[in-house]
Amino acid sequence: MKMKINPKKLSLQEKMSCVFILANMLVFLVTLLLFTGINSMSREIDMVYEDNMHLNELSDALTSVQDSMTDYLNAKTSDSLEEFYRNEQTYTEMVEELNDEIAGTAFLRMERSIRYMSQEYLDVVGQTIEAKRGRNVEKYRVRYENATQMYGYIDTYINSLNNERFRNNSENYSRLSDAFRRFETISILVLTVVIVGNVVLIIRFTGGMIRPLKGLATSADEVARGNFDVELIPVAAEDEIGIVTKAFNQMVVSIRQYIERLRQSMEIQQSLKEKELMMEAHLKDAQLKYLQAQINPHFLFNTLNAGAQLAMMEGADRTYDYVQNVAEFFRYNVKKGNETVTVREEIELVDNYIYILNVRFSGEIHYEKKIEESLLSIQMPGMILQPVVENCVNHGIREMEGKGKIWLKVYQEEDVVCISVRDNGKGISPEKIEKILNGTYREEKHVGGSNGIGMDNVIARLKLYSEMDDVMSIYSDGENQGTEFVIYLKKKEEGEPYHVQDHAG
Repeated sequence: MKMKINPKKLSLQEKMSCVFILANMLVFLVTLLLFTGINSMSREIDMVYEDNMHLNELSDALTSVQDSMTDYLNAKTSDSLEEFYRNEQTYTEMVEELNDEIAGTAFLRMERSIRYMSQEYLDVVGQTIEAKRGRNVEKYRVRYENATQMYGYIDTYINSLNNERFRNNSENYSRLSDAFRRFETISILVLTVVIVGNVVLIIRFTGGMIRPLKGLATSADEVARGNFDVELIPVAAEDEIGIVTKAFNQMVVSIRQYIERLRQSMEIQQSLKEKELMMEAHLKDAQLKYLQAQINPHFLFNTLNAGAQLAMMEGADRTYDYVQNVAEFFRYNVKKGNETVTVREEIELVDNYIYILNVRFSGEIHYEKKIEESLLSIQMPGMILQPVVENCVNHGIREMEGKGKIWLKVYQEEDVVCISVRDNGKGISPEKIEKILNGTYREEKHVGGSNGIGMDNVIARLKLYSEMDDVMSIYSDGENQGTEFVIYLKKKEEGEPYHVQDHAG
């Protein structure tokens, strides 16, 4: 399996090693090529006069054969004969190396002529030696003269060929010498280009390595000055610099997130503080209205209790039940008006309120409930349902003709508890509904002995409690079509803490 090397994942040491190895290898290869070229041209220059040297050696060997033959003819010693045979063998070997082809250049044809003339000369010389050894004076004298004459021809021919070769080789030498000087100049230029290229490569590499460090240093200085909105540095590689840059970016992001969380936490704390103050103001306002509506609730509650005890002692059961319900109603107002209560307690207050109204108005209000028992322990602010029911009675049922009806329903939609209070009264106009929901509706006076808690107070306390904007909906299909109030609560079981403290005295 072939592994692919990703340059971005190499460490700094590996990258620097690769760059320097590549640069040195490039210089080495170029130097090797130039050195090979220079050696090749040097060998060609050295071989220019090789032909002349060979012809000089051939001429010397020819002269040696002629001289050794003459020495033997004069001295007739075994040493001179042995010397002759050695020189003859040397010259024969050199002659065998000469050109033997018919076609070719004029030089080659001259070499071929020298070869055959030399072979014929060697035959004549051999015959001369044999004639001398056979003491045939006339025969070896004639052949010696022929050999000497042939020697002169061959030597002249060799000198002529040598001169021609020398002139030609001199021209080649001048040409090769010029080419060698040009090659030297080119070699210097190539080496200069390669060295400059390596320097540029190293500078660009180190610049590419230093550039992220400069950006990192600039950003780090900005962060040190307290500017955390610096742009994140792009990570181009996974080397040591890339790892440090990535860690720096993560640090900047973490600081930004921490500052943002801190800001949000401060905003939430400020919002909670404001809501706490608003809830305290609403509760105090509600308490003030309770006191304004009731001259002395405690005195009245104790008086009603005394009346209930008197009715029980006299055997007036219906009077006892009525006084007892009124007492319970005021007990709730006194003790629960500024507390968090359960849905069960709020419904019990509504039951007492409806009972009191039906006693006062001879059972004119028909009251029905449909409640999910599992939702009775859900918490909610106190004195919410009774003002809504009171609003239905005073502004809906009391002004209509016929028997009034109120339906109370408690149910759940997803994670929201819904409490519906519906009447069959005269209804509410869309304009009035909008004013009630946005808190701009104001009554000129309380009707029918209201407890003084307005719908704006109910909605405001629900918003603060639930931390939602949508805490109530009001539906009315038109005149004499009735009205439905739907309250939305977050699920808070009994005993779960409520974030707004009770500051009522």
